[in-house]
Amino acid sequence: MNNALLELRSISKAFQGVVALREVSFDLRPGELHALLGENGAGKSTLIKIITGAHAPDSGEIWVDGQWVKGLDPRKAHRLGVAAIYQQPALFPDLSVAENFALALEPPSPFRRVRWALRREQASQLLRRVGARIDPDTFVSELSMPEQQLVEIAKALGAGARVLIMDEPTASLTREEVGTLLGLIRVLKAEGVGIIYISHRLPEIFEVADRITVLRDGASVGTFAAGDLDESELIRRMVGRALTSEYPPALSEPGEIRLEARGLGCARWGVPEVSFQVRSGEIVGLSGLVGAGRTELARVLFGITPADSGQILVEGREVRIQSPRDAVDAGICYLPEDRRRHGVVLEMSLASNISLAVHRKLFPRGWIRDGAERELACKLIGDLAVKCSNGEALAGDLSGGNQQKVAMARWLAAGPRVLLLDEPTQGVDVGAKGEIHRLIRSLTNQGMAVLMISSDLPELLGLSDRILVMRGGCLVSEFGRGEATSDGVMAAALGKGGVEL
Repeated sequence: MNNALLELRSISKAFQGVVALREVSFDLRPGELHALLGENGAGKSTLIKIITGAHAPDSGEIWVDGQWVKGLDPRKAHRLGVAAIYQQPALFPDLSVAENFALALEPPSPFRRVRWALRREQASQLLRRVGARIDPDTFVSELSMPEQQLVEIAKALGAGARVLIMDEPTASLTREEVGTLLGLIRVLKAEGVGIIYISHRLPEIFEVADRITVLRDGASVGTFAAGDLDESELIRRMVGRALTSEYPPALSEPGEIRLEARGLGCARWGVPEVSFQVRSGEIVGLSGLVGAGRTELARVLFGITPADSGQILVEGREVRIQSPRDAVDAGICYLPEDRRRHGVVLEMSLASNISLAVHRKLFPRGWIRDGAERELACKLIGDLAVKCSNGEALAGDLSGGNQQKVAMARWLAAGPRVLLLDEPTQGVDVGAKGEIHRLIRSLTNQGMAVLMISSDLPELLGLSDRILVMRGGCLVSEFGRGEATSDGVMAAALGKGGVEL
């Protein structure tokens, strides 16, 4: 197409004989948002890596501005105005926001004088452009996941991208921040920027997309005008079948109190005094805006940042948790929000990942027994329906949903009585999300207690037996299953309603 910013023609790619893309064609026009959808493992990530020059296609052609581009690599893609914002921010945690911008945007020179004031001002302008209230001198390690995502977006815009790839850019953002981003996207489209948008939040797709291309099993199902599809039809094309929107039910009433916090506090993380209970066979959802203290509370319960006041009780017995090992020994396990940094070790095999939490039990004398590790991995891979070739496959080669299952398998190997889940389906496609929901419910049907943090209100409302709402580091409201509504939970999170605790 002569007016296309970017055109891919019959792109194919295989890894060690496994076909990732098969004759895929795709184009992007100026001022267009072209959504790229499909289940995890459909080929979206491989296609994006080819567009950015990280992978070379086995066959097919790449055209930019009507010119055939041969030998595309990341540096050439950057020069051509291609920028990508990935689901997991690629930032240097021990540098400031302004320094991260400088590394990406300032021309390298060994003799150039650093103009700190100008660097900070340019960083401030970019941050304001995306609606981020962040001090440019703040270290990235001190930022929340949503704040890091906004910094990545600002950095890409500062590079003057003409082809902007957004891979799950709103996965960690609040409703207000999502609104700001979508408004910014409309401005960029008006300026002629072409945007490739990947998201599992289908309402967003219909709000901003002009066209939608669906991939399934490495092949293109087709390209459609967004107005020609509804959500159910789009899901059917993505997964090849209709999906029910029902959440798996609890098979029995909650049992005895499994986890209890009494006046639990941690001054360092702004958690002043929290009290709650989670019963066996129960999913307690934890809601609140970003910065409300949800993840901080989970980190305190797991001993990453030990409490400095209050008590934690497991099955009525007080436990002293000063480290994650103490928590695991007490029967508490934690699946963190950022699975690629803290959930799985991408460079290790599935078997090695799964055995990490039970090394002392599996190898009591320190001798690695490969047979025992493989046996454990095979059982859990089968139980959780992890899609992989075998237990020796690398975790980094799996789709996001399967990585999440591997992270969960690690903790299930430890036999927990309480499972803390932080955004368990973030960035996971609709098919894998349903599988994870069924897995979580099956665990509680077997008697496990689950405390689940989620920014996905439909997920919280559909899966939780009770919902607790946090604001300012405190629990402020509680809703039973029949009482909770999206408006009520959001009002409580904003401090505009709800039954105060």
